[in-house]
Amino acid sequence: VTGNISATVDLHVDGRVEGDVSCATLVQGTDSAIKGNVSAKVARIAGTIEGSIEADELIVERSARIVGDCSYGSLKIDVGATVEGRFNPKAPAPAQLKVVTTAGA
Repeated sequence: VTGNISATVDLHVDGRVEGDVSCATLVQGTDSAIKGNVSAKVARIAGTIEGSIEADELIVERSARIVGDCSYGSLKIDVGATVEGRFNPKAPAPAQLKVVTTAGA
């Protein structure tokens, strides 16, 4: 596939994509390749990615090869995975302020 892919559902990639991928959950097969940026709530990477990854939950399997920076909320990396880039944890969302008023105080 040549071109960007944007989906609101889960996506399983077993081939080659030349373009950005944005979806709810990305599951990448071991023999697949993505040349572009990835954005997903959950990304399970097993193939090759040449581009940045932004995910709330990032799982990098042992067969994965990533050339690019990774931004994540939670991270799991299997022994044997290759990453050429930086890992940048996402800042946690600021806590919501709760205002409580009491009568007669």
